[in-house]
Amino acid sequence: MQPNIYLFFNGTCAEAMRTYGRIFGAEPEILPASTMPPEVKAQMPGMPDDAVMHAALQVGDGWIYASDDFEGTNPPMAGCSLSVGLSTVEETTRVFDALAEGGEVRQPLRAEFFSPAFGALTDRFGTRWMIMADQPEEPAAA
Repeated sequence: MQPNIYLFFNGTCAEAMRTYGRIFGAEPEILPASTMPPEVKAQMPGMPDDAVMHAALQVGDGWIYASDDFEGTNPPMAGCSLSVGLSTVEETTRVFDALAEGGEVRQPLRAEFFSPAFGALTDRFGTRWMIMADQPEEPAAA
């Protein structure tokens, strides 16, 4: 079993998923509302054709799924964060800086007892992130 995250955006889903795709080096699959069968879309009056019905982006072994809340009633993300561990401090710094652009850094990237680089932020789309470098494995004792 692999839990996956599902994010909701207030009209910025396509832009957010394309941004995350550039940052993590993957191509998102984005299905706009215009691809819905007419009888299904008819049950959602007011949904714009360019609203994202569903999007998927593979990041490592996991997936980020997302869609637009076309009514705009989705509250800001609170009480949780997406956590991503990267293999090097350099890659961690690149991803952290890219996600922080236009957002709010809650904890600057720095060494912690559990990681050589850890930081927390809310990106410009309102998604909360914890970004860290994986702890290098200890060499085996002789």
